[in-house]
Amino acid sequence: MRRLREMSLRARLVLVSVLALTLGLAAGGVLLVGVLNYALLRAVSAEARDTGRGVADLINKGLLNPNQFIEVNPSMQVQVIDAQSRVRWVSAGANQLTPMLYDDELRGLTNEEVQEIPGSRIGLDGDVRVVMVVAGPPTQPLRVLVARSTSDLSQGVRILAITLLTTFPLLVVLLALVLWRALGAALHPVDALRAGAEEITGGTREGRLPLPESRDEIHRLAVTLNGMLHRLESARVRQRAFVADAAHELRSPLTNMRTELEVAQRLPDTDWQALTGDLLTDVDRLSRLVDDLLLLARADDGGRRAVAAPFRSVDLGALVGDVADRYPSVTYVRPAAPMEVTGEPDALGRVVGNLLDNAVRHAKSRVQVTVSADGTHRMITVADDGPGIPEADRERVFDRFTRLDDARARDAGGSGLGLAIVRELVRRHGGTVTLGDAGPGLRVDVRLPALR
Repeated sequence: MRRLREMSLRARLVLVSVLALTLGLAAGGVLLVGVLNYALLRAVSAEARDTGRGVADLINKGLLNPNQFIEVNPSMQVQVIDAQSRVRWVSAGANQLTPMLYDDELRGLTNEEVQEIPGSRIGLDGDVRVVMVVAGPPTQPLRVLVARSTSDLSQGVRILAITLLTTFPLLVVLLALVLWRALGAALHPVDALRAGAEEITGGTREGRLPLPESRDEIHRLAVTLNGMLHRLESARVRQRAFVADAAHELRSPLTNMRTELEVAQRLPDTDWQALTGDLLTDVDRLSRLVDDLLLLARADDGGRRAVAAPFRSVDLGALVGDVADRYPSVTYVRPAAPMEVTGEPDALGRVVGNLLDNAVRHAKSRVQVTVSADGTHRMITVADDGPGIPEADRERVFDRFTRLDDARARDAGGSGLGLAIVRELVRRHGGTVTLGDAGPGLRVDVRLPALR
C-alpha cells in the first residue's frame, strides 16, 4: 500500500484500471465459457431427444423390421431394449447384446431424462449423454436409448478457452498502453498547472496559471485557482499597504513626541506643564490609532468578533444623545418614542462618535444628528454643511487610511480609519451605511435592524 501511494497519479490510475479490466475480462471469459458449454450441452440433449422421439415414432407405427439397423448421426448410438433389458434394435456401431446403461441406471430413469456416462463404455470419445424415450404399447413397453458424444463440443469449448487465455493478456497490455497515453494527454494540463505554480512561487511568472484549451473540470480548476491567486495577491497588496500606512500613522505622533523631548532637553527653561500636555495629546492620538488598528485586525480574523461584548437591547435615541452631548456644536433632537435595537452599546457609541468626529472636523457651521424609524429598521442620520464627498469617492472613503484631497492634513486629527471602523461595526450589527448629499454637505445614513 505504501508503494502504491508513492506511485504517480498516472501510474496509479493505469494500475487500478488494468486490474479492474483484467478482473472484468476474466469474469467475462469464465461466464462466456460456462454459458457456451451449458448451451451446447442443452443442444446435445435436445438433439438426442429428437432422435429418440423419431425412433419411438417408428416403433409405434410398426415401421421397424427385425434385424434392421437404425440410421442415425455417426456421432450417435441407438439401442431399443424391452422390459427385460434385451436389445431389440440398434444403430450401426452400437452393441447388440449389452444395453449401454446398467440396470440401476435404467431403474431410476424417467421418460426423456438424460444420463451421463463415460464414452469408453460404448466405444465413443469423451463423455456421452444418454436420453431414454419410452415407446411401444403399455403392455409391452420398449425403451429407446440414444447416446450422443460431447467430445467435439468439449473440444470447441476448450479451443475457445485457450483462445481467450491467449488473447486476453495481449488485449490487457494493449489497453494499458493506450490508457497510459490517454492519461498522459489528460493529465498534461495538470502538469502545466504544477509548472506554472512553481514559476509563480519562484517569482519568474506573473500570478496567473495557464488555462487549458479544453472546457473540462481541469479548465474550471485553473479558473478557480487563478481567482484564488488574484484574491491572495489583492489581500497581500492590501496587507502591505495597511502595514505601511499604519507605520506611517504611528511614526507621526512618535516623531512629534521625540522632537518635543529633544527640544525640551536642550532648553533649560522648558515649560514642562505645557510639554506634558502636548505629549498627552500625542499619546491619546497613539492610543486611539492602536485601538482602531486592533479593532480592524480583529474584524479581519474570521474566527473572532470585532464586537466582543454580548448583544443586548439598546435605546438608540438615548445612546446617540449621550454621545452628542460631548459635542457642543452638534444639534440633536431626541425622538419622542424609544428606538430600541439589539447591539453592543460601546460599539454603537463608537459608530456615532466616529461619524460626529468626521462631521465636526469638516463642517463649516452646522452638524445635525437625528434618530428615526424606517419600517423594521432604525436610522441614524448625521448631516453637516461641509464640502461633502463627490459621488465617485463615496465608496472609496470606506477603505482604510483613505483621505481625499481636502482632508490630507495630519493636524486635522484624522487617521483615515473612522469610516472603515463605522462600516465594520455596523455590518457586525446587521446594518448598512450609505453616504448622500445634505445640500450642501454630507449626509450619512446608518440603518440598523429594530428590536424584535
